[in-house]
Amino acid sequence: MNIQCELSNSHLLLVPSYNTGVLLKITIEEALQQWLPIWVIIDGSDDGSEALLAPLQAQYPDTLLVIKLPQNRGKGAAILEGITQAQAKGFTHVLTMDADHQHPADYIKQFMQMSIDNPEAMILGEPMFDDSAPMIRVKGRRISNWWANLETMGWGIHDSLFGMRVYPIQDLIAVMHSTSWARRFDFEPEIAVRMAWSAVPVLNILTPVRYIAKEEGGVSQFKYGRDNVLLIGMHIRLFTGFLLRLSKLILRNK
Repeated sequence: MNIQCELSNSHLLLVPSYNTGVLLKITIEEALQQWLPIWVIIDGSDDGSEALLAPLQAQYPDTLLVIKLPQNRGKGAAILEGITQAQAKGFTHVLTMDADHQHPADYIKQFMQMSIDNPEAMILGEPMFDDSAPMIRVKGRRISNWWANLETMGWGIHDSLFGMRVYPIQDLIAVMHSTSWARRFDFEPEIAVRMAWSAVPVLNILTPVRYIAKEEGGVSQFKYGRDNVLLIGMHIRLFTGFLLRLSKLILRNK
């Protein structure tokens, strides 16, 4: 097996999963060929998907860890649990990627290397969509990206929603402890904005993404009505926070 950087004692690959079934196993199988160690956070799944990882755990007993949360808490909450334990183990950076096989495992090394070269930065995937991407999702994220760049005064966030990204763990924990939000689908955009507010540099990597159709076994936890309401509320909060920050800055400079 050819694994670049061999075992990393600083950079961890973290995969949160909720009811992704066989796609989780495929995702982890491919990721294991690119990076070690890997932690999988099973966020209260009730589909038995963690059992599919048992043979891989037997093969990688020291470098593949599966953490099962007793109930579904949301993606952001699952990642917070993972990074808290990771920091306690001495890891400094975490690459998150989705468990539904949308993100390309062969880009893991590129993300990790850019983070190793720029340890102070947040490394964001910038999705390159193919014909499998639903147009309503593509157009919807353009709106979210516009708001994120307004709220950060053009800090450099090319995509606010893409889930494949590297965070400095210390900065991410500090930002998550500063808010009770960013625990569910709102995790990626809210954290990107708040990390920018904390002056964490941003670097972007163009990254292919594919949407797997339901007929092909694809799964999605995105609910158009519920999650769009969540995102609208999030941007109202963030824009209000942006205005408060801007007014304080203006008063300070008078």
